[in-house]
Amino acid sequence: MRHTAAQRLDRLPEGPFHRRLAAMIAAGLFFDTFDLYLAGGVMIALVHSGWSTMAQNAHFVSAGFLGMLIGAIVAGIVGDRYGRRFSFQFNLLLFGLASLAAAAAPDIHWLIGLRFVMGLGLGAEVIVGYGMIGEFIPPARRGKWAAILTLVANSSLLGATLASYFIIPAFGWRWMFVIVGLGALLTWAARKKLPESPRWLESVGRFDEADAIVTEIEAEVAAGRVLPEPVAVAEMPMQSFRMRDLFGRRLLRATLLGITVNIVGFSALFGFVIWLPTFLVQKGLSVSSSLGYASLMATGALLGAGLAALLSDRWGRKKGIAGMSFVAAALGLLYPHANSLVVATVLGLLLFAALYFCGTLAFSTYVPELFPTELRLRGTAISNVAGRLASMLAPQVVVLVFQSGSGINGVTAILAALLVVQGLVVGLFGIETRHRALDSQIESLALGVGPEPDAEPKSVGSATASAPATAPRR
Repeated sequence: MRHTAAQRLDRLPEGPFHRRLAAMIAAGLFFDTFDLYLAGGVMIALVHSGWSTMAQNAHFVSAGFLGMLIGAIVAGIVGDRYGRRFSFQFNLLLFGLASLAAAAAPDIHWLIGLRFVMGLGLGAEVIVGYGMIGEFIPPARRGKWAAILTLVANSSLLGATLASYFIIPAFGWRWMFVIVGLGALLTWAARKKLPESPRWLESVGRFDEADAIVTEIEAEVAAGRVLPEPVAVAEMPMQSFRMRDLFGRRLLRATLLGITVNIVGFSALFGFVIWLPTFLVQKGLSVSSSLGYASLMATGALLGAGLAALLSDRWGRKKGIAGMSFVAAALGLLYPHANSLVVATVLGLLLFAALYFCGTLAFSTYVPELFPTELRLRGTAISNVAGRLASMLAPQVVVLVFQSGSGINGVTAILAALLVVQGLVVGLFGIETRHRALDSQIESLALGVGPEPDAEPKSVGSATASAPATAPRR
């Protein structure tokens, strides 16, 4: 009989360790997302100053997404093979240095190339960050903490939009890259003491290292208190998952769900949100006014992520994603028919909230929960890559649709259709992961034959061991 790192971590109460870990991960995600959203204001300034054209801006966006696609693949392979911590730190360093270099780009072609390099780091940050937080947080609080990370990350949308509003007109677009580059490097230095995931260490047979890390965490969290005992575990054969299982009977359903929510999420966020200032300029607003109204609408991202933090562990991932997808689709269809700027702003804010509610549950919580520890980052990366491919095509599609005469009506109609598809797929075929220990009955969940979402899990073990004992209800 022995206790795995997973069982020992899952019974811990929240403490300073969890908050510090979340803060270190959130800081990297903040600057990662800040860099994504600064593109909207930067592109406007580039076109307005004659530095680029709308078509070159589309290449700028697509180059970043291509880098993120490759970065996500590399992060998944490296993170599952060499550890979460190594992958996490390397990508942030690369992203920070490339951002500073972009501030000195001599022309749009150099800027496009550097955007690709930045994308390599950006794509990896999301994969490792959200995958790692779930490997430390107990099941009953996993949704809340993952959503809090997204709330912090999404606050960068408002931050980037406001920074664009104040900094670009006064100092120029280059300073946006200086801000994000310095922030990334400072974060890299601050999280040098980030611990490796004990779950991953056990999955590769490094049990002594895992035990040492968990023992240190337990001592800090306990702080003189008596901790509850982990559930006893009998020695069981190690589960074996290989890359091909992601597309085989064992995990195919999970993989298809991950791919679906990533394609729809990325298409919605980067096929609409990033182009919003441009849409407003096309409606006759000045650059300054368009950025101001976009900033106001961007507060909906915080509202959506905040609601997800409150409701994720209550509603469950399946019900939350499916239900809010239909709400977002309806708001998307209403948005272009707003008869005043005030109504358009309110509808835009609510649309942002619905989109980011779905995105928070999907990207930060749901997708990493679908895969076993041995394949968590690679499964998440494959799902993310599908979304990145969609995000590379989205700017081109938006330009074609917008300039074909359909305008914003055509863009939002496509957005609504994608959201309806997501709602149907997740609602009909989704796997509920709420309150389940990571790796708990992963195969039966993927095949849809496991117990009901709120039933007592049969095991709280990690991928390195499973237990016949029943875990306490959380």
